[in-house]
Amino acid sequence: MPRAVYVLGLGIFAMVTSEFVVAGLMPQMAEGLDATIPQIGYLITAFAVAMAAGGPFLTVALMKFPPRTALMVLFGIFLAGNVLAATATGYGTMMAARIITGIASQAFFGVGISMCAQITRPEIRGRAIAVAMNGLMLGTLLGLPISTLVGERFGWRAAFWTITLITVIAAVATLFGVPRIERAEGGGGFRQEVGVFKKPRMWLVLSSSTLIIGATFSAFSYFNPILTDVTGFSTGTVPLLLVAYGAATVIGNNVVGRFADGHTVPVLTVGLVLNTVFLTGFALLADVPAPAIICMMGIGLVGVTMNPAMVTRVQRTGNAGPLVNTVHSSFITLGIILGSSIGAVVIETWGLRAPLWLGAVLALVGLATVLPDLARRTTLSTGPAPLSDLPGEENEFAPVDQSARDCKTNG
Repeated sequence: MPRAVYVLGLGIFAMVTSEFVVAGLMPQMAEGLDATIPQIGYLITAFAVAMAAGGPFLTVALMKFPPRTALMVLFGIFLAGNVLAATATGYGTMMAARIITGIASQAFFGVGISMCAQITRPEIRGRAIAVAMNGLMLGTLLGLPISTLVGERFGWRAAFWTITLITVIAAVATLFGVPRIERAEGGGGFRQEVGVFKKPRMWLVLSSSTLIIGATFSAFSYFNPILTDVTGFSTGTVPLLLVAYGAATVIGNNVVGRFADGHTVPVLTVGLVLNTVFLTGFALLADVPAPAIICMMGIGLVGVTMNPAMVTRVQRTGNAGPLVNTVHSSFITLGIILGSSIGAVVIETWGLRAPLWLGAVLALVGLATVLPDLARRTTLSTGPAPLSDLPGEENEFAPVDQSARDCKTNG
């Protein structure tokens, strides 16, 4: 595995830690910015909306740059946003900082995942994406608790300065550890990348990712109140359970990465079936500690961990260019927004188990969007062997190898 993949994972870790930091420091930030808790909550929403809506436009603006140069520009924008957050003296300034960092974060995901596809052999791309996406899983497992601890001990501004330091380290590592590649995959620029969105199948594939992540986050967003008010755990125990959940996502991400290349659609199918089972089991047995924990860990193993298979499926349906990957990340972010917001609505009507039932329904709908591909795979292919040498709809069950022909690496 190229070392550059691990370096890209470090950059993703910095972005994700910044995304989550507000959630762990809401009371302190509310006091420091003379704001209410709900207003601080809007900072989380603003970050997510900025990611989904603004990331693709920034990616388009950077498409003429070599990928490593684009990454360095994004580090600069992200760094400026974090410094602005660390020095913010009012709520409006903090809101602007969150929007800036959200847009840069989403574009970084798109360019970084695209680069993973360019610098690795086609047969190990799923594994490479899983390695880079460990930055996301570790952001949940380590980034959030570390930034929360720093913020509680030294003030919430110190947490943002810590993220700034991590960002600088990741940027320097990228500058010296990621090769210079002259051209993004495909070499066709904006017109070629936009062209793939004319395919109806592309939108079906993107919707699958939204539903997979929406199903997971409808539950994850409310683990804390469910575990305390329904299952009966103490508030001191819940953070330990969430760390265990984070560890499960790291394990699941790496397992999925092993199979994402050769068995993309079956992995997604199995993951959705199991997630439906775990979400339903959690909803039914949330008041019984042992099965509740088992189901929560199961959601960690087969929920957000579908990312490597999701990315592989999107790249094979379209291409591995930065715009496609950024738009895909926007659809993933849309899943987070929908899962958490609809979850809040159903809680008010049906109680704390309702988001779990919502997640099960979303997972079932997501399964319905994947089953046509499973049937098509069974008809057209008996294994992971390539069906043709062309990327796109004709070859979406085979590794995309166009970058091996199109990309030139200088050092």
